[in-house]
Amino acid sequence: METPLNALGFSHQFIAAHVAEGDLVVDATAGRGRDTVFLASLVGKSGRVLAFDVQEEAIRSTEALVRANGFSDRVKTILDDHANLASYVSPGSVKAVMFNLGWLPGGDHNVFSRPESSIPAIKAALEALCSGGAASVCIYCGKECGYGEKNALLGFFKTVDSSRFTVCVTDFVNRTGDFPIPVFILKRT
Repeated sequence: METPLNALGFSHQFIAAHVAEGDLVVDATAGRGRDTVFLASLVGKSGRVLAFDVQEEAIRSTEALVRANGFSDRVKTILDDHANLASYVSPGSVKAVMFNLGWLPGGDHNVFSRPESSIPAIKAALEALCSGGAASVCIYCGKECGYGEKNALLGFFKTVDSSRFTVCVTDFVNRTGDFPIPVFILKRT
């Protein structure tokens, strides 16, 4: 199956290049569970996926999709703010973290991620990454959630320690509208 040429497709390619069977990975924004299932397919039977979300609807949806794909043995869903990630993993223990910031697909667009939570979550994710670990962040903006989180995140990414991490912010320059912005982070070895 061909990978779509969009923010999520590029994020999947990036993460897949850094994850192997047996790894511990995190879906920091479980949503409808699609990234959770993607990550579970990468880590195999000996790996583990932690999937966070603050909305019960998202956790239920993720759990249903995980069950339908036969991955319940390797996925743990966590109804908690992704900013609390450090309470669930040790520093340097995680191979990859995925974020899709914005709102729950098909859910209430008045409930969306905010920089007050997403920036601490990304900081915690960076500390959780092992050497050579990777993180992807898809920033969805516009509509009800506006541009506050996007602007705060783009400012934050400029401050990430370049001696420890490589951060690549990409843009679809020939598309109009509020397209998601994919960000790729690699922890240096």
